[in-house]
Formats: sequence, structure tokens, C-alpha cells
Amino acid sequence: MSSVAVIAVKRSAASAFGKTTSRSGPKWLPRSMGVRFMSHGTSVPAGQWRRTGAFLVAGAAAFAGAAVGIGRFQRAEMASRVWPNELAEVDIAETCKSFMSPPVSDVDVLQQRRGEMSTRMEMLIMQTQVDFCRALEEVDGGTFKVDRWKRTEGGGGISCVMQDGKVFEKAGVNVSVVSGNLTEEAAKQMRSRGKVLKGRDGKLPFIAMGVSSVIHPKNPHIPTVHFNYRYFEIEEADGSKQWWFGGGTDLTPVYVDQEDAALFHGVLKQACAKHHPRYYPDFKKWCDKYFYVRHRGETRGIGGIFFDDLDSPDQEEVFNFVKSCAQTVVPCYLPIVRKHLNDPFTPEEKDWQQVRRGRYVEFNLVYDRGVKFGLATPGSRIESILMSLPLTARWEYMHEPKKGSKEAAMLEVLRNPREWI
Repeated sequence: MSSVAVIAVKRSAASAFGKTTSRSGPKWLPRSMGVRFMSHGTSVPAGQWRRTGAFLVAGAAAFAGAAVGIGRFQRAEMASRVWPNELAEVDIAETCKSFMSPPVSDVDVLQQRRGEMSTRMEMLIMQTQVDFCRALEEVDGGTFKVDRWKRTEGGGGISCVMQDGKVFEKAGVNVSVVSGNLTEEAAKQMRSRGKVLKGRDGKLPFIAMGVSSVIHPKNPHIPTVHFNYRYFEIEEADGSKQWWFGGGTDLTPVYVDQEDAALFHGVLKQACAKHHPRYYPDFKKWCDKYFYVRHRGETRGIGGIFFDDLDSPDQEEVFNFVKSCAQTVVPCYLPIVRKHLNDPFTPEEKDWQQVRRGRYVEFNLVYDRGVKFGLATPGSRIESILMSLPLTARWEYMHEPKKGSKEAAMLEVLRNPREWI
């Protein structure tokens, strides 16, 4: 075993939570977790916490080729499915038959490596994909087109897209599992953000995987939703591995609806609270700061949660947290969809939806690091990367809603993010 460098960390009580250095998100470390900082080890050590951003690399995983009853809502229960924690007791081949497609990795390989985190994460993202797709098909009445693709450099993905449905103009739920050697450009970007990566002969083997979804409804009273959950693992020259998780879920409504916002954030808060009381407030703040359209001075939507570089307190606990988040994607969104299914809307409200979609496109193409990195990565699948864009959008010159209007109220929320619960 190689030596493990334990870095002494001095943090004042005031900086233990909520410290930020940029719009990339808060950097915090709860003392109650008893975390140590470590550089690397031959096995994944408990207490790893890498504070540098992995947005760029995480994009390769997600794009290469993401409760509590309120008001008249009934209580939205967390998914009742038993998620495989230890795959030793799960028939992987049989479980894979229920997915939208056979997994990217060969089933026999998954069987052989059932105890490895990469296998457990791949099973999780495949299950998340099918659960969300089936829930959307049920409410829409349409079916997803399942598109498998391969990456020459290693791995591939499964893109599930439904266009021009009764409810959804465009709905995409993608899985990607890619592997190979980290490009020199990617390695440089990671090193510039503080990661210490020691390759052999200039090579850094990696595996990256994730599930990512963006849903654009037809009715302007049904919000757009996005989620992404991902895992990244690098093997260094001495055989040790660096790993981390990232992800989040956020909502982009066209009109303010306090009840919808409270339900959405309430489900996410409940999932976070099962793991640490600081997860929701800190990851909510991080989400507001990341999904920010700087040239417009407004957020993309009303947020949710967002986190990256998460590798503390240990791999098992972080995986369980990500699993809890993945289980929220149906109960935090489908009740909102059903509530607004038959809401009437005017041509003016549809035009405002188109304008807001334009801002969504601006963020994704100008700021989203995953999209930018995916477009610059050899072997990326452009169709899967641009799946997040709506079929239609609108840009009006010098557009500004009338004072006192519902549109102006929405813009005020986007310019001044608020607490919803």
C-alpha cells in the first residue's frame, strides 16, 4: 500500500459551513462527520473530500456521447422500489430485463464486478432512467424512442427521447457510461482546479457515468425540470483510485406557483435531511449560484439542489445520498405535472414560455460546463449533449414584461432567489 498523506486542515467555526469562492458553489465540511482530508490510497479511504470542481469532467459522464404534500397535493411518497444496496443478493441479469435497454456494460461483467461502486452506480442510473421514463409515458400516453450509442474510445450510452407528445414537447432521459484515458486537456483542467493526478506514461484511465434528464412540457403552466446524477473514478499510476459524485435536480417554471415550489423543494429537503441537516440549505444555495445567467442577471429557474466533488464522509454514505436523490425525481415532479395537465393558457402565456426557453438555451450553451466540455471532448455524441435544448424557443429584442404582470412577478423571483420552504 502506498503511503496516504493526511493533510492538516485548519478551519474556523465560521468557515465550517457555507464558504464560497465563486459561483461554482459552496465549499463546506461538517465537523460532525469527523472527516479527514487524504490525497489518495490503494483503496478508497473513508473521509476523502475533494473541494475542487469536477463540473467539466462530470459533463463527460452525463453528456458524453441528471415527499411532503403541500396544499391540495396528496403526500408524494418516495419510490417504494427496493434499490440494490448490496448486489450480492440481486439477480442482475433479471433486473436488467426491466430497463429501457440492456445496460451499457455487459451483463456478465456487471455480475463479476457486482461489489464495485461502478457496477452499483450503473445499476442505479439505469433504474432511475426506466422509473422516470415509465412515469412520464403514463402521464403523456406516448412512448420513448430508445437510442443506444457507442463511443469509439470506450463505453457508450442510452438516450431515451419523446418528442411532440400530448403533454411533453420534448422529454429526454439519458444514461452514459464512458471509459478510457483522460485527455490531456481534461487532466490540465482538473489539475488547475487543485486535483493531484499522477498518471503513468502520460495516461490516466477513467470511468465516468451518469443519468441526465431535461423535460420541456407544452403547457406553460407545467415547469421544465432537469436532473443529473453522476460518478467519476480515476486510476492513478500506483493503482489507487480517486472518485467523486455530483448531481442535482432543479425546476424552471414559467410562472410563479408557491405550492409547486414548496412541494418540489420539500421532497428534495426530505431526501437530504436523511443524510445531513446541512445538505439541503447548502446545496440549495449552490444550485442558485450555479444556474445563474450572468449576462441577464437572473437565475435559470427556482433552483433545487446541486453538488459536485462529493466524496465524504465515505463512499458508501455518498452513494446512499445520491441514491436518495435519484429516488426523488418522480415524486418531486409528477404531482406538479398532473396538477396542471388541464390548465388553459393564452397565446400570450405561450409566448412568455418561449422567451423563457430562450434564456434556458442561453445558459446551457454559454455557461453549462458539462455541455461545453462534452462538445469539446473527442467521441462525444452531439445529439445526446444537445438533447437538453427545447424544440422551440423565442428571442425578442429588448423584451421586458409589463409592471404588475404575472410575467414580471416571475422575473422578480429569478432576479432575487428566495427560500421556498
